[in-house]
Amino acid sequence: MNDIVKFPLRHIAIIMDGNGRWATGRGLARSDGHNAGSETVRSVVRECRAMGLEYLTLYTFSRENWGRSAEEIHFLFDLLILFLRKELPELLEQRIRLRVAGEMDALPLAARKALNHALDKTTGCDAMTLTLALNYSGRDEIARACRKLMESGINPRDVTAESIAAYLYTAGYPDPDLVIRTSGELRISNFLPFQTAYSEFYFTPTLWPDFTPEELRKAIAEFASRDRRFGKAGDMGS
Repeated sequence: MNDIVKFPLRHIAIIMDGNGRWATGRGLARSDGHNAGSETVRSVVRECRAMGLEYLTLYTFSRENWGRSAEEIHFLFDLLILFLRKELPELLEQRIRLRVAGEMDALPLAARKALNHALDKTTGCDAMTLTLALNYSGRDEIARACRKLMESGINPRDVTAESIAAYLYTAGYPDPDLVIRTSGELRISNFLPFQTAYSEFYFTPTLWPDFTPEELRKAIAEFASRDRRFGKAGDMGS
């Protein structure tokens, strides 16, 4: 399968939403929903790699998620550690580089160790970049980039969108071509607000644990049917 090379699609970003509702609807614990969601991550990563996608960014844990119960947060990071341990051999085999967008210093120590190990091991992988947005806030990312830019000593007159982008977590990446959000919510929830200025959005009522490779293909087919104008003639009603 190599459909993706037929049109320009280098970077997909996904807001993975609906694990809790999936579990509640089945009379299960929220942890069961997160377990099911982690299986979806595996299948989607494999599908994107098989397609030849260059960049996949997953909204994994937002800054706001710290407001969840301590028990759920503990479970989520244990699940992340388990995921990394189980998937690292395949990431290496498939030449998938792991990256993190977000403030890692605030993560639990065991999670940081597991992440740093995987980041180090996959640093030379060059087939696809998988980025986990962890302890991530889009507005804070922009503020952080601006602080670093000012610390560099740049003249305010020389500040451009490009110079700010160079200090984002995604520096060096192409902006997302397609942003997918599952579970029926119609918002971006502070996810990559700078990078998605001209992204195409695809919203689906499908809950994340039910988001199959076929659902991914459906989103990509919808993307392929659109005429991307990037603010040129015909955009904004002109």
